[in-house]
Amino acid sequence: MFTKLMYWIVTQIARIHDWLGRLNNSGEIPLNDKQLHFVVIGLIGLFLIFIVYPIFKKLAEKNHTMVIAWIYVFTLMVVLTFAIEIGQGYTHTGVVEMADVVYGLAGFLFMFAIFSIIRMMYHLILKLIAMNRNAETQDEIKTQNH
Repeated sequence: MFTKLMYWIVTQIARIHDWLGRLNNSGEIPLNDKQLHFVVIGLIGLFLIFIVYPIFKKLAEKNHTMVIAWIYVFTLMVVLTFAIEIGQGYTHTGVVEMADVVYGLAGFLFMFAIFSIIRMMYHLILKLIAMNRNAETQDEIKTQNH
């Protein structure tokens, strides 16, 4: 499923790239390749800021910093896995395969899931200890009042 999604995204990006190239080559947009990348990537980035900022702000207000960290790290992992594959293609040190990207990201997701389970158990234990202390404190107050 993830592989299909990645291929779909890449295909859509290629289609948009081709459309912009045709539009540019038709003379309606007189930009060279570098100028076109400057404008398109700049606009995409600005658009994403308008989407991501309110989401991250809400997450920060709700103290969901782990979610923010996960989104950031996952984004870095996507960039890193693609960079590794591109590097392999450029240096001829390996075969460039989308499956390598998918398996690399799956490894991160799997290890993060394990980390999340351990973290959840840790927080649950801390909560149980705190509840036990509160119960003991309440019992001591009741004993002192009687």
